[in-house]
Amino acid sequence: MSILGWLDRLGRLLLVGFEDLGRFFSIMVQTVLWTPRRPFDGREWLRQMVRVGWDTIPVVLLTCLFTGMVLALQTFRGFERFHAEGFVGSVVALSLTRELAPVLTGLMTAGRVGSAMAAELGTMRVTEQIDALHAMATEPVHYLIVPRVNASILMLPLLTLLGDAIGIVGGWLVSVGLFGANSYIYIERTFQYLEVNDVTSGLIKAAFFGLILAVTGCAKGFYTTGGAEGVGRSTTAAVVQASLYILLSDFFLTKILF
Repeated sequence: MSILGWLDRLGRLLLVGFEDLGRFFSIMVQTVLWTPRRPFDGREWLRQMVRVGWDTIPVVLLTCLFTGMVLALQTFRGFERFHAEGFVGSVVALSLTRELAPVLTGLMTAGRVGSAMAAELGTMRVTEQIDALHAMATEPVHYLIVPRVNASILMLPLLTLLGDAIGIVGGWLVSVGLFGANSYIYIERTFQYLEVNDVTSGLIKAAFFGLILAVTGCAKGFYTTGGAEGVGRSTTAAVVQASLYILLSDFFLTKILF
């Protein structure tokens, strides 16, 4: 391929990237503007909170449980070399609350909920249901997107709190149950170096991740084209982009919060 061909391909990729970014911020701004406006569909908000929160609990708990277990397994073997096994609880607690629980919760929820949002709105777009809402003088962003985005922002911190707790329990199971460490020392060291800022910063991250995954999924679905095949592409792209945005924003949020 010639240089001009490569430049043409690069230009097209950049245009697609900027277009996706513009749609992301467009949906986010419209969501912010429409959130305080009446009417408030409390039933829809509650339904979305159940879908994002309650239905995602098993996935998040399993992920954080085994993450805490693996983390304790690795750190215990490493700390055993210089007789610092008592600090395993501190490492597990700090790693989960600051970083692992919010990021893993965001990624798992993006795969489960973000893809569902993209598929639902994409199907509504290609079957002209969103156009029908316009015809009935109903704002689609207010009716469809606002409940999904706000439910994700509210539920991700709660899921992260559950992930923190179950991850620490998983570390305890490995340290105490598998390696025979002192249970009292593990629990004491878990909370000895754990500060309120460690927990709250993880919850702030989780709220941002909820915003990112919901807006990405809704934007991809809302602007779907190409029929059933387009819905599939939008669903896949929503998961990939939301995961990338979460990992990228995690660096900057960590830099700001710590």
